[in-house]
Amino acid sequence: MRKRLLPAPLVSLGLFLVWLMLNHSVSPGHLVLALVLAVALPLLFRSLRPQAVRVRHPLTVLRLCFTVMVDTTESNIGVLRALLRPGPGRHPADFVTIPLELRDPNGLAVLAMIVCITPGTSWAELSLDRSLLMLHVLEVEDAEAIVRHVKTRYERPLMEIFES
Repeated sequence: MRKRLLPAPLVSLGLFLVWLMLNHSVSPGHLVLALVLAVALPLLFRSLRPQAVRVRHPLTVLRLCFTVMVDTTESNIGVLRALLRPGPGRHPADFVTIPLELRDPNGLAVLAMIVCITPGTSWAELSLDRSLLMLHVLEVEDAEAIVRHVKTRYERPLMEIFES
């Protein structure tokens, strides 16, 4: 694999152009500073770029997208009912700890996005060894059911997509 001079050429180009547009100037000083920023920033932050992704099971990706769409719709309806219902919720909000087998950073990032777009849940914490995920859930009737739901509907397909 050939190593590129710039880790993210399109980001560099974008930085260069945005700097010039923000300053409304193409003077030599602004051109030099824009060039320095466009080269230095991507190099400086290269270690923050995610790993390359190789999707192994495209049909699993489609199934997961459909699952997330259905779950998000159901969750939206549930949160709407909770907001429209006067008085305290049927079940209290709580933190739920989910043991994880998924270790791939890209898979964990997708899991974080899924959890965050689903109304009523928030990604609260991930243990340093990535073995435990703590979620905050708006209404917790059965914590084990939430654990099973996340593991079967999200974690298992993500492991198939990113780790198999």
